[in-house]
Amino acid sequence: MADREEIRPLYSELQGYLSQAPAATEKWLFIHDPSIWEQVNRIIDELSGITKSDYERFKMALAHGERSLPLTTYRARLGGLISRLHGKYFSDEPAPFSGMPSTVITQTQQQSQTLHVQMLLDFQTRIDEKLRDLKPGDKKRTFLEKIKAALGSVRDYANLLGLFLRTAQEVGLTLEELSALFK
Repeated sequence: MADREEIRPLYSELQGYLSQAPAATEKWLFIHDPSIWEQVNRIIDELSGITKSDYERFKMALAHGERSLPLTTYRARLGGLISRLHGKYFSDEPAPFSGMPSTVITQTQQQSQTLHVQMLLDFQTRIDEKLRDLKPGDKKRTFLEKIKAALGSVRDYANLLGLFLRTAQEVGLTLEELSALFK
């Protein structure tokens, strides 16, 4: 069996071709440039040589009398070949078609969490600055102390805004006073 590190560059190249192939739409039903599928066919030949396996069934050619290759054929054969290689050589790694959305979601979640933490730290700093200027018993001070104590439960900006409005109402601050407090 071929060394998977010999196959990896071809495997990655095939994934790249599939990732750049447009989805079949009314505008994109066929591939008219033979060099596109011929390049994939050359990779298949190289892959067959390295692995000593027959991947001929994944090769693409025009049907008799046709002048373009259906995009669905291109995508299906390329996807099938990539899945076959993954199953045979890279099954211990995330599947190429299932890992990418997960990566995007994870990255988005991390960015969102970072933004959330930064938002809370910014508000905590502002509250600490304001508290220095207010005397004990001042309803603005009471408001800020309650907000500061509840910051850990805040999930997003909407939640923070709700907390501000509820707490302002509890301590008797008007919207004008609340607005002036954070100017």
